[in-house]
Amino acid sequence: MIKRFLNWIREVLKNMISKQDVRQAVGVEIALTDLMAQNIELWGDMYQNKSCWLNTDVKSLGLAAAVSSELARVATIEMTAEVEGSARAEYLQSQIAPVVEKARHWVEYAAAKGGIILKPYPRGEDIVVDYVQADQFLPVNFDGNGNITAAAFVDNKIDGNVYYTRVEYHEIDGELYTVRNKAYRSTSKQTLGREIPLTQVADWEELEPEVIIAGVDRPLFAYWRYPMANTIEPFSPLGVSCFSRAAELIRQADEQWGRLIWEFTAGEMALYVSTDAFKKDDNGDPKLPNKRLYKTLDVNNVGNELFESWAPALREQSFMAGLNEILRRIEFTCGLAYGTLSNPEDIARTATEIKMAKQRSYATITDMQKETANALDDLLAAMDIYASLLSLAPKGAYTTTYDFDDSVITDQNEQLQRDLQLVAAGLMSKVEFRMRNFHEKEEVARKAVEELEAVGISFFPDEE
Repeated sequence: MIKRFLNWIREVLKNMISKQDVRQAVGVEIALTDLMAQNIELWGDMYQNKSCWLNTDVKSLGLAAAVSSELARVATIEMTAEVEGSARAEYLQSQIAPVVEKARHWVEYAAAKGGIILKPYPRGEDIVVDYVQADQFLPVNFDGNGNITAAAFVDNKIDGNVYYTRVEYHEIDGELYTVRNKAYRSTSKQTLGREIPLTQVADWEELEPEVIIAGVDRPLFAYWRYPMANTIEPFSPLGVSCFSRAAELIRQADEQWGRLIWEFTAGEMALYVSTDAFKKDDNGDPKLPNKRLYKTLDVNNVGNELFESWAPALREQSFMAGLNEILRRIEFTCGLAYGTLSNPEDIARTATEIKMAKQRSYATITDMQKETANALDDLLAAMDIYASLLSLAPKGAYTTTYDFDDSVITDQNEQLQRDLQLVAAGLMSKVEFRMRNFHEKEEVARKAVEELEAVGISFFPDEE
């Protein structure tokens, strides 16, 4: 969708149309450099196994998708979000629930391409969410904290040989929030074409060309940014892919995998047999009983021998060792623990190395979980504004609690024993212990402790 739009921009620039003309066509100055656009496209291609270095000899290991998927899986597994406090909170809980349920998917897309925008919009009595990936929107402006305050979203419709494009522009200025919609019609997918009324497209006929909302001081969308510094453009607020720093290593791994596959293919057992040893077809060509095993050769070239065997020694261990080392470098660069992609039998053995690997993975996942909670907070705030503007639910305060199951990245037994020691030393209450280790709310944990103590059951052996 956005690639077509970006391709249009590149095409008109080639035809000597000025940047001013492009700005006037879309109505805004786009804050996306060619360098960032190229990298976002590269990350998308890598994620979809369409890397430019792949060919008949170099096959993809799917590492870009594997890294993104694993990070998203661990960061969101058994994630929950509870919105409480009022009737408005109950409404928001029902609206945010589908987003949380799909978190593993959209977090994966965001990690792969550097970010994603969660854009809510009313539909009947509900508020649904568009998941706009990094190659599907155009950032326009940022505030001092790097938050996107203006952006253009592009939607496309195709009707036969006619291409319809809608540019939806969001901008905030003080406490005035503006949403503009423009539609275009073209007979070429490479050009934006001429502007048309929104009513000419059925799906857009109910949209207003411009809506200005007063009293809104924040964007009506949320931006999830991968929590890693941007080394492509250090001064850009845009996020980068979780594997952006390992792109070259992933290319090397794919090439090494190609070498390994070729080693097995070239090392297959074969018999080179004289053409005189086979029956002939109607064209006089030898009829091979097994084309994979038998190869023909001219008997004059082998000293009049009828066949010669081919069974070279394989060097797969050297190729696999080289591949495994590249995979370990990818793990380190992407903040994954050793053994996630590489051979787990070759992971670090010393206590210090194991601890450092766990800390690296834990830090990566923790940062992603914080970013997920922040994005959901911004999304809830936008939903709350829509709920008030359209009277979808009674007004009221709400609080949100997020729970990320960290059992995948922490040793539960180790944590349990450590917490028991803290309780025994008086540094942690029994209620805190249950909340942390049994994932109970405070009131549930407190009631459980009181009930156990009321019947004389000791929760901790040392108290008997």
